[in-house]
Amino acid sequence: MESIGADYGVSRSTVCETIQWVEDTLSKDKTFKLPGKKVLKKVADEIQYIVVDMTDGKSNTTP
Repeated sequence: MESIGADYGVSRSTVCETIQWVEDTLSKDKTFKLPGKKVLKKVADEIQYIVVDMTDGKSNTTP
């Protein structure tokens, strides 16, 4: 949360309060509904893609 606050020039508490407001607002809206914990856990256990960022790595191959 510190990095979000730094990016937008606000404090960590402001970021926390804003996130809480968004969560509360969405949970009160009857058209927005997230699936339950069991559904989310089941989906999280199924790995479909693995992405590896190699932009900062050094190559071990010889030219």
